[in-house]
Amino acid sequence: MAQVFGATSTTDDVLSGVSLAGRRVLVTGVSAGLGVETARALAAHGAHVVGAARDLDKAERATAQVRADAQRGGGALELVALDLADLASVRACADALNAAALPFDLVIANAGVMATPLGHTKDGFETQFGTNHLGHFVLVNRIAGLMGAGARLVSLASSGHRFSDIDLDDPNFERTPYDPFQAYGRSKTANILFAVAFDAQHRARGVRATAVHPGGIVTELARHMGPGQIEAMVAQINERAAAEGKPPFRFKTVPQGAATSVWAGVVAKADAVGGHYCEDCHVAPVVPDDRPISLIDGGVRAYAVDPARAEALWAESEEMVGERFG
Repeated sequence: MAQVFGATSTTDDVLSGVSLAGRRVLVTGVSAGLGVETARALAAHGAHVVGAARDLDKAERATAQVRADAQRGGGALELVALDLADLASVRACADALNAAALPFDLVIANAGVMATPLGHTKDGFETQFGTNHLGHFVLVNRIAGLMGAGARLVSLASSGHRFSDIDLDDPNFERTPYDPFQAYGRSKTANILFAVAFDAQHRARGVRATAVHPGGIVTELARHMGPGQIEAMVAQINERAAAEGKPPFRFKTVPQGAATSVWAGVVAKADAVGGHYCEDCHVAPVVPDDRPISLIDGGVRAYAVDPARAEALWAESEEMVGERFG
């Protein structure tokens, strides 16, 4: 009988007894938080992890435990430079990986930013959409040829996708008043739709994709939020939870937060998670778009897994970055 995991499962729980010897994995954002723990867990079980980060010095310092656990578990870690907010850097990273011509069994698009002030990437895109979605869109599509039958893409999304659907008419907030969490919501919805579209394009050759929500975790991701803002949000969530007779919100630990990524990437059956959105180590139900926003309830908005929206986003993303894929 298959082991059942849930919200409190950790990466070590999920990978207990699993050998990843001979597997190659790319993880973006290995300089802090979930990226470091994801890399550690995979390398500790024998995987060769290629960790991508914008600041390689910071990543080198942050991954000391990854290397130690990799040595004990028979895995390995190497670092590569990647700035998702600069498509020249993204393309250079992809070119270097393609030149090495070594396959990937799993790609985890983990890096991202949240609730940033209004800003733009080096290529002129709104910071969150450009970094969280377009950077990964170009990277993953450019190295898709390194992903053979049985490989998977895990796209890190968030329950924050419920803040907003994508806006294909104004992706850069040129006409829409900017709101940090609306922009975050757009980018996280895009992360889910990208997984839906990538899965549709590649599943015939045995490559699958899924999006995951790691849960609420205190990491560097919240560095752009003001003092007391997180506490105020949690208080508001818990007030609503109490009114609905539900338990209070609880933050996950980093190992608990990274568990769904590794579960979806190497433990769950590919057909079960392919093209879906996962949370707490299971496939999440689809909830109506008109249901009031609540970050304590599970589920994915219907607009975030709509195949037609996924195709439309893909086409618009190609136009924005000036490349055709698929």
